[in-house]
Formats: sequence, structure tokens, C-alpha cells
Amino acid sequence: MEKTTLKTLAYNTIKNKIVSCEYAPGMFLTEEQLKAELKISKTPIRDALIRIQEEGLVELKSKVGITVKPLTMRDINMCFEIRMLYEPYILEQYGSYLNEEVLEGYYQSFCLPGTDLDIISEKDYYQLDSDFHQMLIEACPNHYIKRTYALIQTQSERFRYMTGNESSARLQDSFKEHCQIISACLQKDWNEASRQMLHHLKESKRTTFELAFNNMINM
Repeated sequence: MEKTTLKTLAYNTIKNKIVSCEYAPGMFLTEEQLKAELKISKTPIRDALIRIQEEGLVELKSKVGITVKPLTMRDINMCFEIRMLYEPYILEQYGSYLNEEVLEGYYQSFCLPGTDLDIISEKDYYQLDSDFHQMLIEACPNHYIKRTYALIQTQSERFRYMTGNESSARLQDSFKEHCQIISACLQKDWNEASRQMLHHLKESKRTTFELAFNNMINM
């Protein structure tokens, strides 16, 4: 396998394990551990870690090891601040840019009888959730908004896994909130869609704050 392919494999594997919280916030890792798990030599792993560090997901300390960056209250607040500014705004201002057939597909996933977490796996739900929000961003013609949103996208995905892994009730509530957003979109009531999105993000932020706080006091 070519070196560039190994670097890409190492990058994608390590990053996905961080995003899914398999490598939990605050977890300590070593190059030897990663080499054994990934069955890849140290050079592509080091290259991948440098790139992941630049994205703010790990901290590398010479002769010490690798620490998965914890999710601080400040990180959570700043990421949700961006999301609450942009996502409701995109629905209100650019909702008409959304593809109706795509929305119908999400309606079938989130709203029809029998479409809930008893049917879909949690892993598939995280991907569905991420794809839905990314679809909204991609529909926005303002490339400055897209660039800014991209800066917090990975952290947002970590929040989804964190809260979902800790609270199945939150996953069920999130499922219903998405249905409300999509239903308003299909009715072309962009003000209501924006309002439902803001509600969804506020609930997600509240749950993430509660989880982060509980983790802090239990350390």
C-alpha cells in the first residue's frame, strides 16, 4: 500500500475513533498502541496525528504521548453559538434552495410510523443526523458561512455521539425534533422551520452541557 494511502487510512481511522468517542475526550494514547491497533507503521501514524492536532482534536507531547482533547464548556458554547446563528438563519433565508425530494427522503426516515430507534441503529442515526444538518449547510449559497461551519463540524459530531451514548431519551427526542423541522420545510413554512431548528439546537446544547458538567464533577 502506498505511503499516502497509509497516511489517509491512519488519519481517517484515528479521527473516526475520536469523533465516535471510542477514543473518549481526555483519553491518553501512545504511538505503540495505535501502531498495534491499526497495524500501520509509526511514520503514517505520526503524520496523521499532526494533521489531527491541527484540527484541535488531540494534543501531542514529545516523549509523553497523545491526549484526546477534552470538550470544555467553552468549546461547547462556541460551537453551538455558531450553529444557532447559522442553521436557523439558513432555513429562514435559503430554505427554498433545499431539494424537495431529498426532504421527502428525510421525512420517511424521521417521521413515518415505525421509523424510530427501535428500527434504526444508533450508529446509523448519528450518520443520518449528521447528513441532514450537512445537507442544510450545502444548500446555502454563502461560501463564507460554509467555511465557518466547517471549522466546528467535527466537534459537533463528537457532541452527537457523546450525548447519544449517554442518553437514549435524548436520541428519541432528537428524532422527534428533526421530524418537526422537516415537516415545516415540506410545508415551506421557513419561519417555523427556523424556530424548530433553534429549539432543537438549544435542547442539544442543554444536554451536552449537562453531560460535560456531570463528567467534570465525577472525575
